[in-house]
Amino acid sequence: MLILSIDTSGVDCSACVYDSAADAVLGEVTEHIGKGHAELLMGIIDGALNEASVTLDAIERIAVTIGPGSFTGIRVGVAAARGFALSLGVEAVGITTLETLAAHHLSQNPGLPVAVGLDAKRGEVYLQTFAADGAPSSDAALLSLEDAKAALSGFAGTIIGSAHPLLAGGETGSGPDRFAIATVARVAATKPVGVPKPAPLYLRGPDAKPQTGFALERRPVA
Repeated sequence: MLILSIDTSGVDCSACVYDSAADAVLGEVTEHIGKGHAELLMGIIDGALNEASVTLDAIERIAVTIGPGSFTGIRVGVAAARGFALSLGVEAVGITTLETLAAHHLSQNPGLPVAVGLDAKRGEVYLQTFAADGAPSSDAALLSLEDAKAALSGFAGTIIGSAHPLLAGGETGSGPDRFAIATVARVAATKPVGVPKPAPLYLRGPDAKPQTGFALERRPVA
């Protein structure tokens, strides 16, 4: 199965074409941009397709990161994935950043459960734990730093992610969480047919909110 995977959830804008039967990445493009995913994503997808020497109509599944992460970036990626899936008549699957980081860690360090903690700023942590086989053992949650520490009390596994220094008592996180886009594709290949359409996993509301107190009164036109 040929999978096109997309990531716009963080500081990278990435796409890759992955052949699940051969466990091979055929084409991959990643740009470290911070912001501006909407402007670059289609060119990055074209670059991955060109490197793989395949056309878009050869793709059999779309994978996209759904968060937690950048509010705007996640919306861009999910909208693109659902649009491609609809036009191609294929399935789109959503992969969380938490399970992606867990899957990558477990592929390199098998045998122990893993907790993924992402620095959500404002003294908060995105947290989820996974068993040694990669299955989630808790729901993804946004917790205060103190609640996250309490949740991990006695955790018999490895803690990873940008919040790890904070959870260990440090004053700052380790910086943006990054991962190989191929990991997203590999996780997507394990998903069964018929999963729900990808939808953003924000866990926190947007920073920008309507200023309802300054809304102008609507008056009927004479």
